[in-house]
Amino acid sequence: MINPFYAMSCLLLILFAQPALSLGLAADRPNLISIVTDDQGRWAMGLYGNRQIHTPHMDQIGKQGAVFTNAFVATPVCSPSRATFLSGRFPTELKITDWISSEEAQEGAGLTAMTWPEVLQQHGYQTALIGKWHLGELNQFHPHEKGFGHFMGFLAGGTRPMNPTLEIKGETQKRKGSLPDLLVDDAINFIRTSKDKPFALCLHFRAPHTPYGPVPEQDSAHYEGMKIDVPITPGVIPEQIRQKNKEYYASVSSVDRNIGRLLKELDQLRLAENTLVIFTSDHGYNNGRHGVSTKGNGHWIAGGVTGPKRPNMWDTSIRVPLVMRWPAVIKPGTQFDEIVSNIDMFKFVLGALKIPQPANLKLHGIDYSPLLFGQPAPVRKALFGQYDLHNNGLAYLRMIRTPKLKYVKHYRARNMDELYDLETDPGENTNLLQRRTRKNWQDTADLLEDQLIEWQKSIQDPILEPAYE
Repeated sequence: MINPFYAMSCLLLILFAQPALSLGLAADRPNLISIVTDDQGRWAMGLYGNRQIHTPHMDQIGKQGAVFTNAFVATPVCSPSRATFLSGRFPTELKITDWISSEEAQEGAGLTAMTWPEVLQQHGYQTALIGKWHLGELNQFHPHEKGFGHFMGFLAGGTRPMNPTLEIKGETQKRKGSLPDLLVDDAINFIRTSKDKPFALCLHFRAPHTPYGPVPEQDSAHYEGMKIDVPITPGVIPEQIRQKNKEYYASVSSVDRNIGRLLKELDQLRLAENTLVIFTSDHGYNNGRHGVSTKGNGHWIAGGVTGPKRPNMWDTSIRVPLVMRWPAVIKPGTQFDEIVSNIDMFKFVLGALKIPQPANLKLHGIDYSPLLFGQPAPVRKALFGQYDLHNNGLAYLRMIRTPKLKYVKHYRARNMDELYDLETDPGENTNLLQRRTRKNWQDTADLLEDQLIEWQKSIQDPILEPAYE
């Protein structure tokens, strides 16, 4: 006969052990924090060589983990880039090829594809999106329907950088304060309430998108009296470019300060060791480089005026910062020179977290997560990209980029195709398909275009169809 006191002791031991077992299970599964800024070029970060910008906490992630020197995006504008980041599909496949306007959002534009947060949620992760969405405003496109258990932020493309209007617990509210501060306040609260289970947090800032300010004085103070050192393209007004970049830098620093708050919270909660922190941007930026404003849909700004649009896929528009920290896995000071893209993120996240890919789900890109574990990853021989501008202009761009060359095809436009020798001209200042050099480089362009077309066929790119408009 079993001693009743012994049986009761065993039962109590099991009951009291359950929380510890639960915590142990959570500790065995890594957490994920994905931080994405809006419009931050790779050049706008100290770790990539900018000695004037104040980004100690963005730099900290890379110094304590890994820095990727050749990270790109598949398209140079926000909505399609964010859709690609979450879905592993190209913009034309998603039917999101330019930023989603308010009119398009009301007409039903939005992200329909499965996202990697959905997969993580199905595998027991607590998921959250805090900040910018811009992938549909109708109910079926709400973050709650796309794999995020918690949402606080804004569905449209933006809100004010100070005293913003936000969706909080399903209700629209106007909040007082700096937007990055408010977003990180909520991010810290989410981490505190989710710390006993594996969590995945997507923290998507609006900054440093225009308008750059106002920002808290402590963020702009870094640049008081500083003469910003930026490349000055012939025709632009130097002081105007310097002032724009000074305001832009202050916006970046407002994000950086808050990243510092988040990293400190991870340390205090003893979560840092097994949390993969990813920092990147949705695309690059020019702000005077190449003589244009903003990104892939920038305007010429010669003479100090806003000129015609200059659709582009220069590296300044598609090259982004990408740093990661994961103390349990990544050795501090690691550098990866492999070419990676935001089209890879779906496969990368699942690979890093050891979660199988959903069956029969078509994904592009490569899983380069083995690099984090000291193992080889698939080698990318060519990078592909696309951009269809239809808001306030019209352009159809397709790109192939190898380590040595970049070719950009401008469909439905004459004499606009571009070819750059990235070895001798990394700044992409000389288009080799100009009239005086075209005959020497046309064969090279033709070979690259053949590869480009093969890729376009593989994704059923509609631009190859005669009726595409």
